[in-house]
Amino acid sequence: MSSLTQTKGLTESELKTFEEQGFILKRGLVSPPLMAQIDAECAALHDEMARNTPTDVGVSWEVLKENRPQRIRQLMHSERVSPGLNTVLRSDEVLDVVESILGPDLSLFHSKLLMKAAQDGTITPWHQDYAYWKQANNRPAYVNAMMAIDPATQENGCIQFVPGSHKQGLITHDRRNEAFGVFLPGYFGERNDTVLCEMQPGDIVFFGALIIHGSDGNKSSLDRRANTVAYTVTGVDPNHCREHMRGKPLLALPPNS
Repeated sequence: MSSLTQTKGLTESELKTFEEQGFILKRGLVSPPLMAQIDAECAALHDEMARNTPTDVGVSWEVLKENRPQRIRQLMHSERVSPGLNTVLRSDEVLDVVESILGPDLSLFHSKLLMKAAQDGTITPWHQDYAYWKQANNRPAYVNAMMAIDPATQENGCIQFVPGSHKQGLITHDRRNEAFGVFLPGYFGERNDTVLCEMQPGDIVFFGALIIHGSDGNKSSLDRRANTVAYTVTGVDPNHCREHMRGKPLLALPPNS
C-alpha cells in the first residue's frame, strides 16, 4: 500500500485555479505515517549539522544573538538527509500534480528544508524564484512543491502569496550577499494583496517560478519546518537538471548548487 494518499494530478478546475492564481494547495497529500517518519528524520538536524555538516549538503544558518544555539535557515539537498523526503519527491502522487502543469519529462532542480525555528526563524522577503534561477539559456518552466512538516500558521511564519502576480513576468529584484539575498524592493514590507497559506503536516502547495511570495519571521514557540522541492522540464537548465524522477538515481551535484 502506498504511504501517500491517492490522487491523479490536478483536475481541470484545479489546473485553472493554478493558472489564474499561480498556486494550488493540495491537502493531506502525504500520509500520517510517512509524515511521522520525516518528522523523526529531521528532528535533530540543527544539532547534527552544527556538529558535522556532510559535504553533500549545503547549510545556511540563521544569524542569531551571541550564546544562542545554532539554527538552520535552509538545508539544500534535503533528500540526502531524509529517506522520507526522498520518497515524497519521487512519488507518483506528487509527480502527477507536477506533470499536470509541466508535462511528463521532469527533472529535480533541488530539494531543500526551510527550518524556520521557533522564535529564531527569520523573514523570507518578497521575491519570485525565477529571479534566483534565471539564466541566459533557460525559461521559467519550474514548479515548487512545498510540504508542511509542522503546522504552518500566521504566527509561525506560513508562506504568503500574491495571487495572480505571476502574470506580471519577472520583476527587477534587489540583491544582497546573504541567504535569501534576492528580493523585491521593500524587502518584506506590508502589502494588501497577499493571502496566507496556512497548512497542516502532509499538505503540499504547488506554485510556479514567477509568483510573488514570502514569509514572516517565526514569532511563536512552535517550529515551522517545511520542505520545498523544485521541479523543471528536462533540459531547461543543463547546469542543474538531474535524471528523470520516477525511480532513477539522482545525479551528484556540488553541495551548494
